[in-house]
Amino acid sequence: MASESIEISQGRGFICPQCKGLTHLDPFEWDYKVCGHCGYHSRLGWQERLKLTVDDGSFTEFDREMDSGNPIGFPKYEEKIAHLQKECGAREAVITGKASIRTLPAVIGIMDSRFMMASMGSVVGEKITRAFEYAAAHRLPVILFSASGGARMQEGIISLMQMAKTSGAVARHSQAGQLYISVLTDPTTGGVTASFASLGDIIIAEPGAVVGFAGKRVIQGTIGQVLPDNFQSAEFILEHGFADMIVGRRDLREVLSRLLRLHGYKREAS
Repeated sequence: MASESIEISQGRGFICPQCKGLTHLDPFEWDYKVCGHCGYHSRLGWQERLKLTVDDGSFTEFDREMDSGNPIGFPKYEEKIAHLQKECGAREAVITGKASIRTLPAVIGIMDSRFMMASMGSVVGEKITRAFEYAAAHRLPVILFSASGGARMQEGIISLMQMAKTSGAVARHSQAGQLYISVLTDPTTGGVTASFASLGDIIIAEPGAVVGFAGKRVIQGTIGQVLPDNFQSAEFILEHGFADMIVGRRDLREVLSRLLRLHGYKREAS
């Protein structure tokens, strides 16, 4: 559920969709957009995620000018893409590039749910594939923040092909002996879950993130059973072995840098 921002007596405030608690907007943003009352993690845009994850000034973007086509002639698709490019400050639903985390180099990918629910079309799949190929060639780890509604229906079968393409790139990166950390944020679903998001050497989930393939109601209707209230939550998938750890946003940068060091990555020589 999206964050709510409202007018209050002394500025603007955030109403938590989980506990309904009210927080002034400034401290909420300073605290990584985590509710101080219940720990709810609000969704982040790619700019916010990048800022709280990598060292200042260290990010170099890959494939900045890559644009979506309209492979099946879907009506008004180009207009929708153009609108979202202006709204999100990005040309597609994923940003990739090289950066450092506490001086340790890595290839970073960040999916932004504001851009067509970060659905995976041909450009998203291509950018992720190229990021893994660059990391394999330069012997770098990959840290990929997933947030997606799945495959992009406006590109038909082309979008589904990205599942195999990205999975192959992850496999080649693994064969090169490099580390892949997959970070599952809210929500990570559909074809993204069924491909690269589930293939990390280490899988981290943010607290409360929804992670799954089909929706809960679809599954209940298919199997004829009532599922638990916390089904497809980060806590549920951790309990059932799908994730390796749940890490809050306040601690994530430290955990990522520690994992990189444990796997032998060192600061690049200047």
